[in-house]
Amino acid sequence: MGYCIGGPFALKLMEQAPDRVVAGVLCQPVGHRPENPDVMYNSGRDTWAPEFRARRPDVTWRPSKRTCTTSTVCSRFVYSVSRDFARACQTPMLVMPDDTPAHPYPVSRDIAALAPKAEVTVYPWREPKDLLAKTVHQVRDFLRAHQPVTATR
Repeated sequence: MGYCIGGPFALKLMEQAPDRVVAGVLCQPVGHRPENPDVMYNSGRDTWAPEFRARRPDVTWRPSKRTCTTSTVCSRFVYSVSRDFARACQTPMLVMPDDTPAHPYPVSRDIAALAPKAEVTVYPWREPKDLLAKTVHQVRDFLRAHQPVTATR
């Protein structure tokens, strides 16, 4: 299960080690937001970096803002893999959309539409409580259906 940036990490694992990843649940995956392309950088700089730097003064702050252009993966999709990979990916996945600045709904929608073995939960799925319970049940069913095959002894 990958939450937030874990969604793109899970997709990268599916790309790099497809025989080792049985399935993935991408919960609120981050991705590029064309109308606010610096949202991830700004979020890191303004949200988690100050607390981290207070705890770790030994780590120097040298901003390395990566400029995303149309020729980079990050400018088009989920920062880690291309749309072409998503189209070809045969790993089952369950996508749990969100729609916040760093978790754009169109990215979740596109992952679910492109990946041939993708399923998607309802959105929004957190409220009301009975809908959240149904979504948790859907995730459990998905994970049970995609357990790794183990050798019998």
